[in-house]
Amino acid sequence: MSKNQSKLHSVNIKASDEKTSELQQLKINLAACFRMIADQGWNESTANHFSATVSEDGTQFIMNPRWRHFSLIKASELQLFDSNDKEVMSRPDAPDPSAWCIHSRIHRRLPQAKALLHCHPPYATTLATLKDPSIKPIDQNTAKFYNRVAVDLGFDGMADNEDEGQRIAEVIGDKKIMMMGNHGVSVVGETIQEAFEDLYYLERACRTMVMAYQTGQPLNVMTDEIAEKTALGWNLVRDMAYSHFEQYKELLDRTDPSYAD
Repeated sequence: MSKNQSKLHSVNIKASDEKTSELQQLKINLAACFRMIADQGWNESTANHFSATVSEDGTQFIMNPRWRHFSLIKASELQLFDSNDKEVMSRPDAPDPSAWCIHSRIHRRLPQAKALLHCHPPYATTLATLKDPSIKPIDQNTAKFYNRVAVDLGFDGMADNEDEGQRIAEVIGDKKIMMMGNHGVSVVGETIQEAFEDLYYLERACRTMVMAYQTGQPLNVMTDEIAEKTALGWNLVRDMAYSHFEQYKELLDRTDPSYAD
């Protein structure tokens, strides 16, 4: 092997190692996200699903195995899927049909959706059952989502076919949050950390909405100008998502660090 070939070989090995390391860290973060959601009590039985892409075009992604409880999921258990794989649902380790329907289509159609979290948090799901599931800007948290949420009122039963997955992806469009009428919520993000932070604040915003409705009094809705100003203000604390996520992982490490296995 020539000196130049040896150098190229060394560079290729280093690049391969870095890619492997990045994938492992992605798995650890996604596994941690499952544990965080379980800790918040936002998962349901062994249902719901999260994913993160490993290819630039979004066609390849990691996702939780079918019917595994969020509080038990480990990084090593996350499965790698390819949305171009037409045989995936015929294999013994096939994902949940709803998970495949939603995640394969959204990642494929919206490559900017590097992470996708779909679950049924209690307050967000409660709001999603209303005829008007919109989030009104009545405080700082609710204003974060002003004009930034897609609303899907086309629920037609379990999302378990390609057409439904395609329809859901079209409804999300360029938004990061989708209130799924009669169903739950889906959140996409450039990273797992940012998607988790949006989901975290989305549930808190929906809790405020539900509690405000419970008073029976008129809502004190912000003007459009103040609501937009407040929403833009959240961009200044975007890095808080990473701080929150890392410190939450520290809390997980104190009780059960097995998510990283």
